[in-house]
Amino acid sequence: MSLNSKTQDNERQAEEKSQLSNLELGHTGIPRDAAIDFTKGGLVLFMVLYHWLNYFVGTQGHYYNYLRFLTPSFIFISGFMISRIQLSRYGNGGWQLSKRLIVRGIKLLAIVVVLNALVGFALGRYGVGSAALATFLRNISWAFIVANPAASAGQKSVSFSMLVPIAYLLILSAGVVLLAKRERYAFTYTLFVLIVAVILSYAYGTDSSYLDLLMIGVLGVVIGFVKREQLAIVLGHPYILILLYCCYLAVITIWDVTLPLQVASVILTTALLYIAGSKSAPGAAWRHAVLLGKYSLLGYISQIAILQGLRRISWLAQGGVAVLLASLLLGILLTVLIVEATDFARRKSTRVDGLYRFVFA
Repeated sequence: MSLNSKTQDNERQAEEKSQLSNLELGHTGIPRDAAIDFTKGGLVLFMVLYHWLNYFVGTQGHYYNYLRFLTPSFIFISGFMISRIQLSRYGNGGWQLSKRLIVRGIKLLAIVVVLNALVGFALGRYGVGSAALATFLRNISWAFIVANPAASAGQKSVSFSMLVPIAYLLILSAGVVLLAKRERYAFTYTLFVLIVAVILSYAYGTDSSYLDLLMIGVLGVVIGFVKREQLAIVLGHPYILILLYCCYLAVITIWDVTLPLQVASVILTTALLYIAGSKSAPGAAWRHAVLLGKYSLLGYISQIAILQGLRRISWLAQGGVAVLLASLLLGILLTVLIVEATDFARRKSTRVDGLYRFVFA
């Protein structure tokens, strides 16, 4: 082999490593992909912006179209991590991984119930007695069935509903993982079934956001099976992805966001964030984003609680543009501080680490 060929091979391998980031050890000693954590951290920051707009600016506006990628992106990343990371951790599937996914899914549903109970009673939505309990259970039941906030009065009273489709994806994937031991393309077939179900639901006017999100989540699982070299080829052309994303922005500026456009935005957004996480120098901002991604569930819950609290400070909610922007920055800062404090406490205390694992892991 010539010297030039060896040099080209070395450059190609280095490029692939830069596009698919090096792994680092987490608290468990299991390698983590820092770029995936960076991607999730970036999504949490966008979620802070989304909820800040919702609480301080208004619930209506065309600008929300530019943030429609948020919830499906979290679902997509959750699916991607199942095939890309968890299958390899658990020896390519089996009962152990299925049990892990089911437990994780049930935990997320339990977190939704507990947090809504705490929020509801803290804000005085529910009184004391059987009638209050019935109202609470009805609202939660609607949240587990209906994803569209306009579909029921109960859904409007439920917070943290984004966790519900993630839980459903994990539980569904637990069953498909077992099938994948016998049928290699079990997730691909599942994706095909979901695509057909989504098409039929729109055709008959019974479309469901949860069904759409499940499809996007399983799409993430399927893409996670793509070979490392193939992903590196796609991620090695960021300017093409940026051009496609600009085309997407132009289209949704003129027209509404349809499901195919939403799927395209999820793939483009997560790919660009992943590239940014792979190429960025590991400075302070990068490390904060990666840590926020490691604690994305805690960050998601925390930023909602923080912004809800800030909204109740009258001079913040009624101030000018500078005060409103300050509330956004404060929300981001406090969210990061909670994550940093949690990470520090876990490293210093085995009890805190155990409690965190029991609730979030």
